Amino acid sequence: QRSVLAELPHEALGYPDPRGLPRLRTALAELLTRRRGVVADPERLLVVSGVAQASALLASALHARGVRTAGVEDPGSPQHDDLYASAGVRTVPLPLDDEGLALGPLHDSGVRAVVTTPAHQFPTGIAYSARRRAALLDWARSVDGIVLEDDYDGDFRYDRAPVGALQGLDPERVAYTGSVSKSLAPGLRLGWLLVPEWLADDVVERKRTTDLGHPALDQALFAHFVERGEYDRQLRLCQRAYRERRDVLVAALEEHFPGSRVSGIAAGLHAIATLPERYGPEKHFLARAADAGIAVRALAEYGHGAGGDEAARRAVRLVLGYAHLTPGRIRAAVESLARAV
Repeated sequence: QRSVLAELPHEALGYPDPRGLPRLRTALAELLTRRRGVVADPERLLVVSGVAQASALLASALHARGVRTAGVEDPGSPQHDDLYASAGVRTVPLPLDDEGLALGPLHDSGVRAVVTTPAHQFPTGIAYSARRRAALLDWARSVDGIVLEDDYDGDFRYDRAPVGALQGLDPERVAYTGSVSKSLAPGLRLGWLLVPEWLADDVVERKRTTDLGHPALDQALFAHFVERGEYDRQLRLCQRAYRERRDVLVAALEEHFPGSRVSGIAAGLHAIATLPERYGPEKHFLARAADAGIAVRALAEYGHGAGGDEAARRAVRLVLGYAHLTPGRIRAAVESLARAV
């Protein structure tokens, strides 16, 4: 911060461009093009206070164009319902299959906007197949619609190189958003939004009237961090740490919950663990964990449906976050959970 303040001219601390400082937008465009394969024009890139604001801005701009419903993944992130509702856009839950959003329900829904996490679906952990990604873009073109891509942890793939962002395949049909919440800290409230050209002016105007632009000092500081290669270094550090923590979690589950299965690709900041039926029913498992002071969440908490078939209701399916815990704490937590249940 001292270094950035020393180099900032006085006028740089006036009201910023609502899109963001040109210096940061240029640095982010290069970074996202190189790391995520997006088509990143700095003129269509906005600096925002996280994915939440990006979603709210998009929802408001789409509502002004007559969009009243948006599809969301089911299961998916619970925050999307409230964010879109705040702009007058109702969300429609759409089921998934093994490749991503199920195409039949998507076509039948009548929506023209859909919110997705194709690189690493939250919370199931699947990656959209190449075939499904192409079909999703075909759908968007056929209904003159838009795909809202939340690339919340696209940099963190541990078994192979990360798949590129969907936006890179059709930047006029995909709005792309991400943030530093998973790589630095969510409390920084710093993210980015890439919008199609036809929607850019509407979103920029909403950003201007919402807050007159993101804090200039925070932007200059992050630009400095990116330009010097520090953010790339931070991403490499996170990837090593998160991979180790995921491996520790999987090994601990195998040791203390024999027969358990971890699903989804080796990526991200959480894993889905399905435990053998002998640990069920799920509501009793969760109650025993809570009594022992151990916080776990069921996969069912992220869905809009009735809970699936009888076999699914008997299973214990947990969403386990590991990125914020040291390997030692992960091992201790799984051991304590096993004792509790």
